[in-house]
Amino acid sequence: MIPFALLGLTAQLAQGTPLVPPVPVAPPLVPVPLARSPIDWQALPPLPYRRTPRPTAQMTAFVQSELRRASCPRPLPVSGRAQLQVDVAVLIGEDHVVRATIPRAIDCPTVEQYAAGLVISYARGNLVPRFVSPGNWYRAVLLFDWVE
Repeated sequence: MIPFALLGLTAQLAQGTPLVPPVPVAPPLVPVPLARSPIDWQALPPLPYRRTPRPTAQMTAFVQSELRRASCPRPLPVSGRAQLQVDVAVLIGEDHVVRATIPRAIDCPTVEQYAAGLVISYARGNLVPRFVSPGNWYRAVLLFDWVE
C-alpha cells in the first residue's frame, strides 16, 4: 500500500502540484471609523443637585491610580495641575431616583464606571424635585483635579 502512496506523491511532485494548498492573503486592514456617541451631551440639561458634590481627595487619588494602572490617557497638566472631566448621562425615574447612568467614553473604562457610580451616590436624596422631570435625561459633570 505504501508504494502506491509514494507513486501518487511522486506523480504530484512531477506535475508541480504543491503539497500544501496556498494560504490566501488577507486584504489590507482598513481603519474602522470612530463611532460617534448618539448622546448630544451639550443638549442635556444639568442634573439639578441641591448641593453640588465635589470628589474628595481619596476619590481623586483612586482615579489617578486607575489612570496609571490601566495605562489610560492622562490629562495634560496646566500650570502644574491636571484635570479630568467625566460626563455622565443620568435618567431620572418617576420617583425622582436615578434609573440609569451612561458615562461618556474617556478611554478608561474603570474611571468611567467609577464616575457613573459616584453620580448615583451623589444624587441620592440630593436632587431638587421641582427641577426634575421624571423620564428625562440629564448630564452630571465630575471634575477630578490634582497637582502633577
